[in-house]
Amino acid sequence: MSDLLYGEIENDLRASVREVLADKAPWTSVLAGTEKDEPYDAPLWRAVAAQLGCAGLPVPEELGGAGATWRETAVVMEELGRSAAPVPFLGSAVIATAALLAAGERELLPRLAAGERIAVLAVPFGTAPYDVPVTVEDAGGALTGEVAGVADGMAADVLLVPAGDGLYAVDATDARRTAVTSLDMTRRLADLAFSAAPARRVAEGAGAVRAALRTGAAMLASEQLGLAERCLDDTVAYVKTRYQFGRPIGSYQGLKHRLADLWASITQARAVARHAASCVAAGDEDTPIAVAVAQAHCSAVALKAAEECVQMHGGIGFTWEHPAHLFLKRAKADSIALGTPDRHRAALAALVDLPPA
Repeated sequence: MSDLLYGEIENDLRASVREVLADKAPWTSVLAGTEKDEPYDAPLWRAVAAQLGCAGLPVPEELGGAGATWRETAVVMEELGRSAAPVPFLGSAVIATAALLAAGERELLPRLAAGERIAVLAVPFGTAPYDVPVTVEDAGGALTGEVAGVADGMAADVLLVPAGDGLYAVDATDARRTAVTSLDMTRRLADLAFSAAPARRVAEGAGAVRAALRTGAAMLASEQLGLAERCLDDTVAYVKTRYQFGRPIGSYQGLKHRLADLWASITQARAVARHAASCVAAGDEDTPIAVAVAQAHCSAVALKAAEECVQMHGGIGFTWEHPAHLFLKRAKADSIALGTPDRHRAALAALVDLPPA
């Protein structure tokens, strides 16, 4: 049975990451970054990935990592979700790292673990763990084709490309990358095109890609949990201090009930997200079920929390100068990332042999 509680090491890690994010990624800085052309916040990435060592948490020590587990990585994801941090952690430190770990690759992993290089799995951001689209052809180690909507594609140094019957590493400079106008400007998308790009095979078959997407979906649930908690905390703090008709608006029963319902949903989200992270960390045979449940639930909860945050802040919540829209856009983008809730529910039904209606 999964241990859903946080250990002392996890709590210490959370405190360290939260302190760094409070210093280097207050919402004012995150908002200002959305108006710049940089694909990610490089100083923040160095602080989280290299100085704190978070990029190497799930990587074995002999490969330059911390030798921890995906549970610790999930804690980092929660904190990054709370800040809507504009760093390629999900793409590089989670999905790409998981793909290389599953492939047994030892050349690139040490540099990813050290935060020296950024790798991204070249699949559309909406790709579910149950679908591995192959739109790139391999001709003797030279790749040709296109991939649309790749998260953090502009930030990558290395692209991990599913092609033919394997997974290939391609230097990002050998691909044509086009920035895409993204709903969530804290995690930007790019279209990739390859024209006889030189590539090195790192895995055979689609197993490493599926493992990476499944791990990514589990960690994304933790990001959604952190985002939902931040929205609830900010909203509760606001309704305690915003007065209308001579009393705090949080004292009105209609808002109390909505916030109580949201708190209950987030508590459930914490349970399923922690269970998914624990299953991935342990290599549990129930991992596919746990991930499907976590994504089906956490996507909806994070989006609901962000919507309530905007609405309960009233007029100020609808303005560009308030951070609520950052969380709403991240929640909406996350809700269709790595498979929609409907896609995960359909997969869950098949996994537990539930007959169609």
